[in-house]
Amino acid sequence: MTTLAYLIPVALFLGALGLAGFLWALRCGQYEDLDGAAERILIDRDEPRS
Repeated sequence: MTTLAYLIPVALFLGALGLAGFLWALRCGQYEDLDGAAERILIDRDEPRS
């Protein structure tokens, strides 16, 4: 039972830490251009060799 008393606050702390990280990523604009990263891989920037 004492182990449960330690695990519940640790789980709540880790959940709050994950939520804070997600909110920080939203505030910094990490999720603004989701299509750009998907399309950027298709662009061939190398010049054709002759």
